Amino acid sequence: MTGLLEQFSMYFSFPFVRYALIVGVLISLCSSLLGVTLVLKRFSFIGDGLSHVAFGALSIATVLKVNNTMLLVLPLTVAAAILILAAGNNAKIKGDASIAMISVSALALGYLLMNVFSASSNLSGDVCSTLFGSASILTLTKGEVYLCAALSVAVLAIFVFFYNKIFAVTFDQDFASAAGTNARACNFLVAVVIAVIIVLAMNLAGSLLISALIIFPALSAMRIFKSYLSVTLCSAVLSVVCSLLGLLVSIVAGTPVGSAIVAADLAAFLLFCGIGWARKRLVKN
Repeated sequence: MTGLLEQFSMYFSFPFVRYALIVGVLISLCSSLLGVTLVLKRFSFIGDGLSHVAFGALSIATVLKVNNTMLLVLPLTVAAAILILAAGNNAKIKGDASIAMISVSALALGYLLMNVFSASSNLSGDVCSTLFGSASILTLTKGEVYLCAALSVAVLAIFVFFYNKIFAVTFDQDFASAAGTNARACNFLVAVVIAVIIVLAMNLAGSLLISALIIFPALSAMRIFKSYLSVTLCSAVLSVVCSLLGLLVSIVAGTPVGSAIVAADLAAFLLFCGIGWARKRLVKN
């Protein structure tokens, strides 16, 4: 035990480890807040769809040799979020169909571009790292940490400021509209914020695993808690704990960061399912 603590102490002395932990906490906190809304609105797949779009945008940025990829990836992902909602309001293209259409197209075009214009001798490794996460979270610069912190603070501020409107739209969109809330604008706001979170989380979990950071904590919290506020708070705490645990395991054991975090989220979900089941049994008896 003492040896493990000394090992952690040594790792924490490196700035890149501290940067990774700060960014991991911020991203996991932001992603968990709106995950509850997406699960309750049965719109969970938007996270998966936008992560594929982010992969396609990152491929374009790589081909164009853009130094700061976020300058291209973020606007394209936000635009895709708006397009998905706009298409979802079309009677001919339902919400789930629009997500599938846009996400699959972006994923295919991104991989095609990386193949046609590849300048790397390890294309399979680059694609695998982008899809499933890599060690890029451990190579963050101070500027990238500041940018992530600024965007995370903006996401948290938006959630707190529009909490009542998000709550109303989540449970009864028609009633919220009748009460004077612009439900369509609120939905667009949620989609844009999710797009920002997706872009921030790509370095942490990779394109294919991002949706787990958004959905798993919310589903776990719902096994025990029932009110919107308690589920949101539990989801936030659980997401941060699982991200920290996954990051620490990956740093010490050398495992992929994204996979380790998702494994921690899965373990927490199974634990909360067991607690929820045991509590129901006690109540019945």
